[in-house]
Amino acid sequence: MLAKRIIPCLDVKEGRVVKGKQFVQLRDAGDPVELAMYYNSEGADELVFLDISASSEGRNTMVEVVREVAAKLNIPFTVGGGIQSLDNIKTLLRAGADKISLNSSAIANPDLITAGADFFGCQCIVCAIDAKWNPETGTYQVYTHGGQRATSWDAIEWAKRAVALGAGEILLTSMDQDGEKSGFELNLTQKISEAVDVPVIASGGAGKASDFLDAFQMGKADAALAASIFHYKETSVANVKSFLKQKGVAIR
Repeated sequence: MLAKRIIPCLDVKEGRVVKGKQFVQLRDAGDPVELAMYYNSEGADELVFLDISASSEGRNTMVEVVREVAAKLNIPFTVGGGIQSLDNIKTLLRAGADKISLNSSAIANPDLITAGADFFGCQCIVCAIDAKWNPETGTYQVYTHGGQRATSWDAIEWAKRAVALGAGEILLTSMDQDGEKSGFELNLTQKISEAVDVPVIASGGAGKASDFLDAFQMGKADAALAASIFHYKETSVANVKSFLKQKGVAIR
């Protein structure tokens, strides 16, 4: 069994790390470079950097910030937001990213997943899925552009399609649970983990150490991502890892 991973996430807007609830009510959480250095020293297994307004504002990811963050890290670093082309992917990997996260652009142009995977390998391409429960259809609906636009895709079907196209990992965020600190969306996480044969990162809802245990045991996730509880020092990566070790979870 692969060791489970704990991943802090930097949601960046206008050069600052922000965090909200259900993709709105954003508040400042600090400087991305300083936070990256903190998590690097804290024992985080990886770091995710998402330029959350790039797609909705129709611009590319902030390359200079990516370069600054990458220079301070010795852990894997995933970057997403506003990535529209293979050239964008090349630029960010050259700037120091280890993996690229595609969300809105993958829905608009699924061939971009394949192009990136063919050129750099599947392990470099993460498909990020922002999903929200739709009671009318009884499905988890995929959203793009920072949660602003609904698509016709069911999250489970899109995850399977993305992997078939070449995605080497799924970053699954529950919009319903985002920032609520009431636990991950375990039903959706389990369904997608069982539907694909690549690692799944659970995101959205972490409030305490036991939520990570649930994501791994019940959600069957390979990794779990959190932001606000780490940014605002409600707990730490080290504390979460210590708890998981006591529960017998294999972690890095």
